[in-house]
Amino acid sequence: MVLSKRGRPRLRHFLYLMTMCMVMTNPEIRVLHRYNVEEKKLKKMKSIMKLCSKIARLLVGLAKSSEAYDSTRVFPQAA
Repeated sequence: MVLSKRGRPRLRHFLYLMTMCMVMTNPEIRVLHRYNVEEKKLKKMKSIMKLCSKIARLLVGLAKSSEAYDSTRVFPQAA
């Protein structure tokens, strides 16, 4: 899983930084990262790139629907 080098470089950079912060602070994202690394045997950076794309899709979905973030809808396995 690799982020393409198309589009805005600063946007990709900030998405990466946001994902790194979320892995450190958000328990749901941290669980997904740990699952990717330990269970799926992905390398840590590959897991981060996979989470970057998931968070990008999450942000686009939230922007289109104009709804508030609800972790139980986004991560139903954590409920």
